[in-house]
Amino acid sequence: MNSARPSSPTGRRVARLALVAAIVALSGCSTVSGWFGSKDSKKAAKPAELVAITPSMTVSQLWSTDVGGGEGRLGLRQGPVVDGGRVFAAAVTGGVYALDLQTGKAVWHHDTKVKVSGGPGAGEGLVVVGGLEGEVIALDEATGAQKWTAKVGNEVVAAPTIAQGRVFVRSVDGRVTAFDAATGERRWFWNRQLPNLTARGNDAVAVGPGVVFVGNDDGSVAMLAAADGRPLWELPIGQPEGRNELERIADVDGTPVLEGGALYATSMKRSTVAIDAPNGRPVWAAEHGGPGRPALGGNSVVVTEVDGSVFALDKQSGAALWQQPALARRDVTAPAVAGDAAVVADLEGYVHWLRLSDGAFAARMRAGRNGIRATPVVADGIVLVQNVDGGLTAFRAQ
Repeated sequence: MNSARPSSPTGRRVARLALVAAIVALSGCSTVSGWFGSKDSKKAAKPAELVAITPSMTVSQLWSTDVGGGEGRLGLRQGPVVDGGRVFAAAVTGGVYALDLQTGKAVWHHDTKVKVSGGPGAGEGLVVVGGLEGEVIALDEATGAQKWTAKVGNEVVAAPTIAQGRVFVRSVDGRVTAFDAATGERRWFWNRQLPNLTARGNDAVAVGPGVVFVGNDDGSVAMLAAADGRPLWELPIGQPEGRNELERIADVDGTPVLEGGALYATSMKRSTVAIDAPNGRPVWAAEHGGPGRPALGGNSVVVTEVDGSVFALDKQSGAALWQQPALARRDVTAPAVAGDAAVVADLEGYVHWLRLSDGAFAARMRAGRNGIRATPVVADGIVLVQNVDGGLTAFRAQ
């Protein structure tokens, strides 16, 4: 993967270790020896076979298109974003597309001339992407014309977040950089030291009134002042405990989710925490969680664990409401909520709708044969998934 070159010796070391960690996490193996074990152990590590289901909802494919050369095995979790009735999507090669949400028809295309790894993010009239070499490119949301460019010190694999007149860029070296949305001028940056071993990838920051929430690779969540990056509080979500660096991986790699005054975050240490957002006080903690962002629906917080099990937790107490274990070892994405269902996708391009009431399979569709790593996106009742080959598909449930 010559295109993913960290800009410092430390970055190179972290990236190599991170790749190993990602393989371990996604394989479902608890030890490195599990990769090279007996035939029985290899058979046990195979993805669970899908069983036939009786659908309780009807799902149809609206459209499908190709947005360029996908991420392949880079581990980027690159997905689309929706704003103002348009879908903005990018792949590693191929630039940035604006598409009509209902039809998939292209509205504009911008060739970035760089390998896009993070984003897009959209809002406040901008579409912003990040590059494998730390490039940050801001485009006009209406026309695709380039507005400004900037640079950060390492690759950007998370979608930039645009809010409050700022563009917040998370890079893989643990840094958050805030740029002026109008000019691209850097306003502040905040550093977080990385652990010796960390999982590949991270996710966008979340924003609240005057603040930014960041999930960190050491298993913590921090709240920063949006104006100047001052740390306001910090709380551990997953404790980096274990006998070796591998067991201590506790990354909060999914974007924390804010609802009212409550913030929900989940860690690879199989831990999910509800936080009183203004003061950083934990409300409850549950022993279920994983590498992707949580999803909220009704009275549920839905999370995907490292092994592919999907859990729904009670939003008020954190108690487990249901578990769906049938997707074990299928590299299941973080969930999204669409109406009365949680939606996840897997390594063979299948998209699964699970009833929010009990976790039972409600529907299943396939978006091609390539794996899907990015969290599904839901907008106007439409579910969007992007696979690792740059294929983008839209579904609607009835």
